[in-house]
Amino acid sequence: MKKILVTGSNGLLGQKLTELYLKNANVQLIATAKGENRYPSKEGYEYELMDISDRDQVMEVIKKHRPDCILHTAAMTNVDACELNHEQCVKLNIDAVQNVVDAANSVGAHLIHLSTDFIFDGLNGPYNEDAEPHPLSFYGESKLKAEQIIMQTSQNWAMARTVLVYGLVSDMSRTNIVLWAKDALENKKQIKVVDDQYRTPTLAEDLAMGCSLIEKHEAIGVFNISGKDFMNIYELVSKVATHYNLSMENVERVDSSTLNQPAKRPPVTGFNISKAVTELGYNPHSFDEGIEIVQQQFEKYTKS
Repeated sequence: MKKILVTGSNGLLGQKLTELYLKNANVQLIATAKGENRYPSKEGYEYELMDISDRDQVMEVIKKHRPDCILHTAAMTNVDACELNHEQCVKLNIDAVQNVVDAANSVGAHLIHLSTDFIFDGLNGPYNEDAEPHPLSFYGESKLKAEQIIMQTSQNWAMARTVLVYGLVSDMSRTNIVLWAKDALENKKQIKVVDDQYRTPTLAEDLAMGCSLIEKHEAIGVFNISGKDFMNIYELVSKVATHYNLSMENVERVDSSTLNQPAKRPPVTGFNISKAVTELGYNPHSFDEGIEIVQQQFEKYTKS
């Protein structure tokens, strides 16, 4: 039986990985996060408190369980918060990664790390795995530095880079771009939506599946794990409007320069996922299918 440890198990991806691995009888799952367990089911796996910035705790938990594979999903992902608080960003996105790498090396675990399209400047997207990184934000810099630490010091690693993840957790505690758009359109809120940022939005279930395929194949190296549909954010919101038969009359189409955000966003990213499709058998949903899946979950969670 394979033993798999997930960091950041309270997050969107962490919960989807828990859900996925609980269906696999051949996996012994250890879910870890900083706070109390927020996953609705407490059966069928072990939960451990683990603050990734606490080196001693990371070493203790990983040496106790000696996992075959570590899926490192925990990170500070709020791009503007990273821009405004460099110290916290370094602590969680760089220093903590070294903690996890060293602990993984100490038990011989396969380390799968989550990275991002924000390591790129967005001038040449969509990107292949071998594209040259050039981050525009402190968040992007921190994630690139984490990649470099892993490539240089991990004995057995893979990288899952992803783009604009959306999805739903059962307690509805985490927002996502699809629900944000649906809520704004239904309530006729005046919103500004950019049309100069292009992405390949990724359903959280697809990202979890991509990570599990890397783990299953014991793959090494960098893999782009994102959605397959390339669109700008305005087109994304338009698709949500079409799906729910809502009006776009209160949506103002703008470019990024009007938003005044602390962190710069890369204009055109998105990923070419052909390597993951060919080598791993990765097959993500279309964005339209993803919206439908999120809607079905929304209906299920609001009824329960």
